[in-house]
Amino acid sequence: MDGLSTEMPRPRSGHDVMRPERLSAIQPSRVSVTRALMNRMLRERWDISIERFDIDESASGTVVYSIKAPGQEFSFIAFSRPPSRKARTGRIIGQAWDMMGTLNEGPATEAGIESARQEIPKLYRGRATTNALVWCRSNRSMRVFDSTLEALAAGRQPSVDELAQVCYLMRNTGLDGNGTFGTRSFPSLGRDHALGGPLQAQLLTAYLMREFSCDLVEHLARLKSDEAVPLDPAIRRFLGVGNGSALGLIFFVQKHPRLISRFIAAREEAIARARGLKLEKGDAKIDELLMLVRRAMTFRREDRMVYETFASSADVADDLEKIAAALAELKETGLVGGERREFPLDALARHFKTALHPESFETFLSLLIELVPEEADALSAKIEGPDEMTVAPAETAAELIDLIQEQYRWALDTDMSDPDAYKYVWYKSESAEEPRRGAREEVPEALDLGLDICGEIQRLDADLRAEPPDLTMARFLLKHPGHRHMVARIQALRDYEYHTPMANINAEEFIPIHLVRLMNVGIHGIDKTRDFLRRNLRGVLYHGAPTPADIRAGHGGPWAYPAEPRQ
Repeated sequence: MDGLSTEMPRPRSGHDVMRPERLSAIQPSRVSVTRALMNRMLRERWDISIERFDIDESASGTVVYSIKAPGQEFSFIAFSRPPSRKARTGRIIGQAWDMMGTLNEGPATEAGIESARQEIPKLYRGRATTNALVWCRSNRSMRVFDSTLEALAAGRQPSVDELAQVCYLMRNTGLDGNGTFGTRSFPSLGRDHALGGPLQAQLLTAYLMREFSCDLVEHLARLKSDEAVPLDPAIRRFLGVGNGSALGLIFFVQKHPRLISRFIAAREEAIARARGLKLEKGDAKIDELLMLVRRAMTFRREDRMVYETFASSADVADDLEKIAAALAELKETGLVGGERREFPLDALARHFKTALHPESFETFLSLLIELVPEEADALSAKIEGPDEMTVAPAETAAELIDLIQEQYRWALDTDMSDPDAYKYVWYKSESAEEPRRGAREEVPEALDLGLDICGEIQRLDADLRAEPPDLTMARFLLKHPGHRHMVARIQALRDYEYHTPMANINAEEFIPIHLVRLMNVGIHGIDKTRDFLRRNLRGVLYHGAPTPADIRAGHGGPWAYPAEPRQ
């Protein structure tokens, strides 16, 4: 086995990580938002309870949840509707959803409930209350929801085989906040706020959608039959909330480079610390890692999803078998490939980097993080990413040229004169109000909304070289004001390792799903992300997550990669 090293492992470089095909392989980990938030809720024993559940047999009515975090309380107000076969879509242009709701700061009041009831259905014409953090929408998975309802009403549990086809009862069709509809801006919350971390308010709302879907199906079953039974807790944990995502997430990656870098940096640092563990034969951490690998292997063996672009779960499971065998050898002998290594997990990682499918290797790296939970949680808690970027006016042309050469060599080396370099344009659809990517010749009038990193870097570099080396940015931008945004971006990100995917997003060869998957899987922590047409993903949030009762009890143990419940 190769990879002998006596140096303390270090985080991988941006050059190794930031290629789109590598980013798309990153798997959920302890620093992904859903997992980090859930683990914190478990540690702090948040109290999530139903305060009101006024829903009739047709599924029409109002629900209020109370969410108590240490020192702070929130309320989730949801309005349930009978499913409509018309105008029912996950898009913002839809006119009917099965649930619409709001996550608010503070306890729910009658005035707040009535305001939400009137305003949320208006969407962009509506206005949120001043304490609203997120507005949300969701729809049932009709077939699975109905079959689950019928089973519970008949006094039996639903078929796990059927549930496992989608793994949810309802799917998220919108999580809007940070000023949208007049909701409170997230930067105003501050780090001491219970939901002050990036994306936490949205993804707590997603968890409450999961709980609402389970509570709703149980409630409707009770209304339908005196013989009704609740969901088995194991099945309830197994069910997540569905999620669909598309091209808009690519704009998020481009617009929040500091945030993207901090997430990836936290993961890479945690991996490096785990790879640096000095483990001997029989170490309990080897047992823990072996258990986690086998858990992920079972999860992959049971996965029913079909993947168009990425490795199949069967292939990933086969790779995890190889990892498990190597860990079993380490556990029994203390050796890696027949040799003793100072950093055995690092030696394994070096070997498996080229021996496995990328998703399998990244799964192994994500599982390594579980061996350093306190360090990983501390890294996760520090993730932030202010968006504002300003120009450093005293920096000279020569200094900026050196910085571009050092950090953007990949962009300078991209052939932007190639006929396919600008084949595609990014625009907003008039009909669906959503981002689109289309052939430039088909939409010649479209305003390109994508950030042309490669082209702008090359034009900036050329203009800088035409000026005196000691010319300051203040004077350079007086002559070339069109470069202001890119100059500010380059200067502001100089100390960030993982800020920009190394890709020309307008090129024929760029595959949009790679960056969509980075956001969904690596950062959000979504499982079973089935891909469509190399641009859309459907997956499951909070797959296997603890129930509110588990959270109140501080339920320990791993919950990710759930096995199918036994029946």
